[in-house]
Amino acid sequence: MKHFILKTCFGAGIIVIFLLTFFNCSGDPSRLKTGEEESDERPIVIQEPPDGLPVSTFGEIWAYVVAGEESAYKRGLPISDIGYFGAEIDSYGSLTDVPRRQNLSSFPGRVHLVVCCNSRSLSHFILVPGSRERRELIADLIRETRNYDGLQIDFELIPARDRETFHSFLRELRAGLGNKIFTIALPARNRKLNSDVYDYDEIKPHVDKILVMAYDEHWSGSAPGSVASLSWCRRVAEYSLAAIGREKLIMGLPFYGRAWGNQSVSRALIHSTTERIIREMGVSEIRRENGIPTFDYNVTVSVKVYFEDEYSQSARMEMYRSMNVGAIGFWRLGYEKPIVWNIIRLVP
Repeated sequence: MKHFILKTCFGAGIIVIFLLTFFNCSGDPSRLKTGEEESDERPIVIQEPPDGLPVSTFGEIWAYVVAGEESAYKRGLPISDIGYFGAEIDSYGSLTDVPRRQNLSSFPGRVHLVVCCNSRSLSHFILVPGSRERRELIADLIRETRNYDGLQIDFELIPARDRETFHSFLRELRAGLGNKIFTIALPARNRKLNSDVYDYDEIKPHVDKILVMAYDEHWSGSAPGSVASLSWCRRVAEYSLAAIGREKLIMGLPFYGRAWGNQSVSRALIHSTTERIIREMGVSEIRRENGIPTFDYNVTVSVKVYFEDEYSQSARMEMYRSMNVGAIGFWRLGYEKPIVWNIIRLVP
């Protein structure tokens, strides 16, 4: 979400109106950039919980940091592990854009290299058993992880037919990583699916930890709704605890929200539609730019927003804690309301 004017009030869902020219609410939250910032080495000061909220305690607290936005991490945050996002795989199947571990030298905990691949065709290409691309990628991942405490795989678009080759890929990585911590980020499930590439039971033996991405229940292309409603999160956590077990489970939590508009005006137009717009919107001036006709008109857009604050985060964390979840992980640093850190404690 960028370049928009937002009027908010307290609550989980609100309606706002803002100028069309500022509206853009679609896209992957990983693309929401906070901009380049100078590094701030001042430690955060943890204060008393706001308005009597409980302090949620966990044995492990993970958070993602995106390369180039390391200043989102502040010394003193109650975090045990950082997932450093992220290395990618280019069109030739080679590992690229590996962040430098020393850029997070001020963090005293464990740092894990995160590698992502969000292309079905590229995922299939790099997983072919016996291929040079697969061998070299595994070798590169093992080599680059030497500077880290662990490696996390985040491949979210594995074709269904590559289920077995994906699992064998994980086995090879596990064998080559030695004593490094091997984790994987998997989409949320609240029941077992047939022929699921991301079957928790089948993947669990090959990794040390599974971070369940319990967010995007509602997404940019869906009907409006919370990215992680409490009832949905409870069902995901119940299934994850049963299928993965407490020792290997990290429950992912969102720091971000989403917005949905009641209309989208970016489209191709046939001439009859253009004439209808001119008529219905009362367009009175049509100009020509280098011979091409053009006109302007204004509309208002009703927008539904769901977001996270300290109260929704507290309710979710306390629910997980009461369910005996031992580890949580946030997507991602820089998106949060800072006061949320006053209600989180790391208790080894």
